[in-house]
Amino acid sequence: MAEPQSPQKSPYAVELAPGDYWWCSCGLSKRQPFCDGSHKAAGVFSPVRFSTTEAQKVWLCGCKHSGNKPFCDGSHQKL
Repeated sequence: MAEPQSPQKSPYAVELAPGDYWWCSCGLSKRQPFCDGSHKAAGVFSPVRFSTTEAQKVWLCGCKHSGNKPFCDGSHQKL
């Protein structure tokens, strides 16, 4: 399987409003950490959909290797 690009080796701290979001899993999106459809060119990756019911700050994986996608689990420290 192809390896994703790692746009940064730390999490993205983002403030989210309630709603649905699509996290970029390929690392190619110009709208990191969110999907912009760039995965279609790679043909291997799919974005990860997640939702929040309340406004909150979250840490989304920037290295694309988290075992708890889309959230950071510290995997970037092993790269």
